Amino acid sequence: MNNASGERRGALPSGVSHFRELGVRLRENDYLADEGLSTAIFLSLKLGRPLFLEGEAGVGKTEVAKVLSRILETPLIRLQCYEGIDVYQAVYEWDYARQLLHIRAAEAFGGEDRERVERDLYDREFLVSRPLLQALEHRGPMPPVLLIDEVDRSDDEFEAFLLEILSDFAVTIPELGTIMAERPPVAILTSNRTREVHDALKRRCLYHYIEHPSFEREVEIVRLRVPDAEERLARQVAAATEKMRTMDLYKPPGVAETLDWTEALVALGARELDEQLVEATLGSVLKYREDQQRAANAGLAALVSGVGGAGRDA
Repeated sequence: MNNASGERRGALPSGVSHFRELGVRLRENDYLADEGLSTAIFLSLKLGRPLFLEGEAGVGKTEVAKVLSRILETPLIRLQCYEGIDVYQAVYEWDYARQLLHIRAAEAFGGEDRERVERDLYDREFLVSRPLLQALEHRGPMPPVLLIDEVDRSDDEFEAFLLEILSDFAVTIPELGTIMAERPPVAILTSNRTREVHDALKRRCLYHYIEHPSFEREVEIVRLRVPDAEERLARQVAAATEKMRTMDLYKPPGVAETLDWTEALVALGARELDEQLVEATLGSVLKYREDQQRAANAGLAALVSGVGGAGRDA
């Protein structure tokens, strides 16, 4: 089963010919990207190159793939990496239960020769497609968005396998042959940098490191994603979160936690922060008990004090 050659063509959205136009489209879909990230995404789409996004958890790496799926109006196919993941979880496996039923049915009805029954066991209908194979076999006007999430959690052997996939966008199944993408998927790889990913894998990709946003950009993100939040509350939450990131926390809050916290406060009808509200909603922004205790020990009043000051509200 050798599909048509996967020519490397771009996958830019209709009407987008410049990274700034892509930035506008991202914003229209509730994702606020700075110029560097917009440029990296634009080049990845135009050149047909995988994009490797690195940064701390919660800065918006995974969301890039989700928003591209919406903009391109194409499926998002997600492979969540973890320690011990292998080809059977990532690419394909044979449906042994159905194969066994096929054998028993052939034995029950008889009349079929043994060689044919065994040959039929490795027909395409008994193959279970996992995310990587689904992405290669996709047919449609636009290629799918393939999200290989938290690749740093996988091991060296799986990284080496990904090198082959990202080089040719093809996979060989011994019983069926080589399956090659008709058109390479839009591949987004993310890493929280829990360990260093090998240079060979990064060389296959364009690379961008996503930092925590500046205070003003984070306020803008909150206002965009949680429009019901008043500007004063958005600025207070962004400032308080910024303070938390200076603490020695096990998991400093990312933009995702800032948004979670703001949504929780809006749901409670809050219009501005106070110490009591912070205490009641701390689990929305700090997701580890030890971090909550550390913030409490530092003083919730100190966390709130000054966040609505003239310097931030100007």
